[in-house]
Amino acid sequence: MPLNTQISDATVNAQANALAALCNSGTIKVYDGVQPATSDTALSGNTLGVTMTFGATAFPAAVSGLLTANAITAGTAVATITPTFARIFKSDGTTVVMDVSAGAAGANMTIGAFSTGTTVSVTTFTHDVRNATSGF
Repeated sequence: MPLNTQISDATVNAQANALAALCNSGTIKVYDGVQPATSDTALSGNTLGVTMTFGATAFPAAVSGLLTANAITAGTAVATITPTFARIFKSDGTTVVMDVSAGAAGANMTIGAFSTGTTVSVTTFTHDVRNATSGF
Protein backbone atom coordinates (compact mmCIF):
# COMPACT_ATOMS: atom_id res chain seq x y z
CA MET A 1 0.00 0.00 0.00
CA PRO A 2 1.46 3.43 -0.90
CA LEU A 3 2.13 6.03 1.77
CA ASN A 4 -0.56 8.72 1.71
CA THR A 5 -0.55 11.20 4.58
CA GLN A 6 -3.43 13.69 4.70
CA ILE A 7 -3.19 16.51 7.27
CA SER A 8 -5.99 18.91 8.21
CA ASP A 9 -5.71 22.65 7.57
CA ALA A 10 -5.81 23.27 11.33
CA THR A 11 -2.79 21.02 11.82
CA VAL A 12 -0.71 22.42 8.95
CA ASN A 13 -1.52 25.95 10.10
CA ALA A 14 -0.33 25.09 13.62
CA GLN A 15 2.89 23.65 12.20
CA ALA A 16 3.42 26.65 9.93
CA ASN A 17 2.67 29.17 12.68
CA ALA A 18 5.14 27.46 15.03
CA LEU A 19 7.82 27.68 12.34
CA ALA A 20 6.90 31.32 11.65
CA ALA A 21 7.36 32.26 15.31
CA LEU A 22 10.94 30.95 15.17
CA CYS A 23 11.66 33.54 12.46
CA ASN A 24 10.43 36.56 14.44
CA SER A 25 13.23 39.19 14.42
CA GLY A 26 15.47 36.59 12.79
CA THR A 27 17.92 37.04 9.97
CA ILE A 28 18.07 35.88 6.37
CA LYS A 29 21.54 35.25 5.00
CA VAL A 30 21.59 34.93 1.22
CA TYR A 31 24.26 32.79 -0.48
CA ASP A 32 25.38 31.57 -3.86
CA GLY A 33 26.62 28.12 -4.83
CA VAL A 34 25.15 24.70 -4.14
CA GLN A 35 22.54 24.63 -1.38
CA PRO A 36 23.62 22.23 1.40
CA ALA A 37 21.77 18.90 1.60
CA THR A 38 20.04 19.94 4.84
CA SER A 39 19.88 23.05 7.01
CA ASP A 40 22.04 21.14 9.53
CA THR A 41 24.82 20.74 6.93
CA ALA A 42 27.71 23.21 7.15
CA LEU A 43 28.21 25.66 4.34
CA SER A 44 30.89 24.68 1.84
CA GLY A 45 32.35 27.23 -0.54
CA ASN A 46 29.27 29.45 -0.45
CA THR A 47 29.63 33.22 -0.59
CA LEU A 48 27.46 35.33 1.72
CA GLY A 49 25.93 38.11 -0.34
CA VAL A 50 23.68 39.93 2.09
CA THR A 51 21.98 39.68 5.47
CA MET A 52 18.42 40.93 5.89
CA THR A 53 16.11 40.93 8.89
CA PHE A 54 12.57 39.75 9.51
CA GLY A 55 10.25 42.01 11.45
CA ALA A 56 9.18 41.29 15.03
CA THR A 57 6.33 39.31 13.46
CA ALA A 58 7.98 37.58 10.50
CA PHE A 59 4.77 36.12 9.05
CA PRO A 60 1.04 36.66 9.53
CA ALA A 61 -1.03 33.59 10.39
CA ALA A 62 -0.76 30.74 7.89
CA VAL A 63 -3.57 30.06 5.44
CA SER A 64 -3.87 26.40 4.42
CA GLY A 65 -0.28 25.97 5.56
CA LEU A 66 1.07 28.81 3.41
CA LEU A 67 3.29 31.43 5.03
CA THR A 68 3.92 34.69 3.20
CA ALA A 69 6.42 36.96 4.93
CA ASN A 70 5.65 40.41 6.22
CA ALA A 71 8.02 43.20 5.13
CA ILE A 72 11.69 42.22 5.42
CA THR A 73 14.29 44.87 6.24
CA ALA A 74 16.69 45.31 3.32
CA GLY A 75 20.43 44.84 3.70
CA THR A 76 23.59 46.10 2.03
CA ALA A 77 25.36 43.55 -0.16
CA VAL A 78 28.78 42.47 1.07
CA ALA A 79 29.56 40.53 -2.14
CA THR A 80 28.46 40.30 -5.76
CA ILE A 81 26.46 37.08 -6.19
CA THR A 82 23.61 35.39 -8.00
CA PRO A 83 21.57 33.97 -5.08
CA THR A 84 20.74 30.27 -4.99
CA PHE A 85 19.56 29.81 -1.40
CA ALA A 86 19.12 31.54 1.93
CA ARG A 87 19.69 30.30 5.46
CA ILE A 88 17.19 31.56 8.02
CA PHE A 89 18.30 32.11 11.62
CA LYS A 90 16.41 32.75 14.84
CA SER A 91 16.87 36.16 16.43
CA ASP A 92 19.94 34.83 18.31
CA GLY A 93 21.75 34.87 14.95
CA THR A 94 23.17 31.36 15.32
CA THR A 95 20.29 28.88 15.53
CA VAL A 96 19.32 27.75 12.03
CA VAL A 97 15.58 27.53 11.36
CA MET A 98 15.66 26.43 7.72
CA ASP A 99 17.24 26.83 4.31
CA VAL A 100 15.13 27.97 1.35
CA SER A 101 15.69 28.31 -2.38
CA ALA A 102 16.41 31.81 -3.69
CA GLY A 103 16.47 33.17 -7.20
CA ALA A 104 14.96 35.50 -9.77
CA ALA A 105 11.89 33.25 -10.22
CA GLY A 106 10.44 29.92 -9.10
CA ALA A 107 12.03 29.95 -5.64
CA ASN A 108 10.87 30.35 -2.04
CA MET A 109 12.56 33.74 -2.01
CA THR A 110 12.35 35.93 -5.11
CA ILE A 111 15.60 37.88 -5.32
CA GLY A 112 17.80 38.65 -8.30
CA ALA A 113 21.56 38.99 -8.69
CA PHE A 114 23.19 41.95 -6.94
CA SER A 115 26.52 43.72 -6.53
CA THR A 116 28.62 44.66 -3.51
CA GLY A 117 27.43 47.84 -1.81
CA THR A 118 23.91 47.84 -3.26
CA THR A 119 20.80 47.82 -1.14
CA VAL A 120 19.14 44.41 -1.46
CA SER A 121 15.49 43.70 -0.77
CA VAL A 122 13.26 40.67 -1.12
CA THR A 123 10.31 40.82 -3.50
CA THR A 124 8.47 37.83 -1.98
CA PHE A 125 9.18 35.09 0.54
CA THR A 126 6.84 32.14 1.00
CA HIS A 127 6.96 28.74 2.66
CA ASP A 128 4.28 26.05 2.30
CA VAL A 129 3.60 23.36 4.90
CA ARG A 130 1.85 20.66 2.89
CA ASN A 131 -1.52 19.06 3.64
CA ALA A 132 -0.58 15.86 1.85
CA THR A 133 2.66 13.97 1.38
CA SER A 134 3.73 10.63 0.05
CA GLY A 135 5.27 9.88 3.45
CA PHE A 136 8.89 9.13 4.21
